[in-house]
Amino acid sequence: MKNDVSLALVAGEASGDMLAARLLAGLRPHLPQARFHGIGGPRMIEQGMVSDVPMDTLTVRGLFEVIPRYPELKRIQSRLRDRLIAERPSAFIGADYPGFNLGLEEQLRAAGIPTVHFIGPQIWAWRGGRIKKIQRAVSHMLVIFPFEEAIYREAGVPVTYIGHPLAETIPLVPDVAAARRALGLHPDARVVTVMPGSRMGELKYLAEPFIRAVKLLGARDPGLTFVVPMVGERQRAYFDELVVQAGLQDVELQVTAAGSHTAIAAADAVLVASGTATLEVALFKKPMVIAYKVMAASYAIMRHMGYQPWIGLPNILAREFLVPELIQHAASPEAMADAVWAQLQDAAGRDRLAGRFLEMHHSLLRDSARESAEAVLKVIGRDAHVSREPT
Repeated sequence: MKNDVSLALVAGEASGDMLAARLLAGLRPHLPQARFHGIGGPRMIEQGMVSDVPMDTLTVRGLFEVIPRYPELKRIQSRLRDRLIAERPSAFIGADYPGFNLGLEEQLRAAGIPTVHFIGPQIWAWRGGRIKKIQRAVSHMLVIFPFEEAIYREAGVPVTYIGHPLAETIPLVPDVAAARRALGLHPDARVVTVMPGSRMGELKYLAEPFIRAVKLLGARDPGLTFVVPMVGERQRAYFDELVVQAGLQDVELQVTAAGSHTAIAAADAVLVASGTATLEVALFKKPMVIAYKVMAASYAIMRHMGYQPWIGLPNILAREFLVPELIQHAASPEAMADAVWAQLQDAAGRDRLAGRFLEMHHSLLRDSARESAEAVLKVIGRDAHVSREPT
């Protein structure tokens, strides 16, 4: 019997690529001949998805920053909508990227195509009015934080809590010694990992103040070692140029392509841009200082749209300020350096944080590939307990 399952997916950023890849890994044993296609990144492609448009085409950050890109993004969305309505996939799965995916999902669902959104938009943080659109657009919501399930259920949106994939990939007890060996660091070095973001939009606002904070910290303690994980030749060239301009020749700084997880595991403290990376740092049980900067006009609007005082995922999950958040003008090099220095000097505080982050890790730990795959299989009417389909 021919397998007629076709699933369309869209991810617009690296975090969505990672989440959707876990879902595809869970689906493939049940749907060995299914066709996965749409827009995705390298991890989704590794799982056998065909990406019709490079994922980087969709990547944009901020509110006003999207305006010049809007016509292009709208054309991509419209072309994809028309093609999928003609093809009639078994389901459409939007991996995060709600500004693009929810609009597409609303149109596809109205045309009779089941839609799954993965992960739930952060309506608990800001733009709560979006729930009306979600009710129209989403056949089934997959959420990665435990408190989200009740929010969507109360709104009448079918929902499944699947745990956070990062909680599975990051060990409960990180191997600091192995990470330092991989980076060629001394076992007893005091290490600060610096993560100003992976996208050019983030680097534009955060790289220069992060580098200045590094210079200030290096002046306080010349024995500090700084590690900067950096992916992409363009990003690295931009960052390296700023390092030269800042005159950091007396600072022990290593820009590495070894990967963010190795760099985080090796750290005593982390200076990190707000986003998914903050959760990674928490799961590695590391103290951190979170910073966030965007275009001034974007921030002027966004600051009035939030429903809670936190922006960093570890603080949101804890419902308190476990770690400092420095936002917009508050994210000065001096403030960041002071906050990181305070964490380096507070061994007892680092131990307390590690304990809280371990509790957080356990709360997020599920078999996300299995849970998400079973939810999608139910949406398309397939039996999740059948390991292979006849051919």
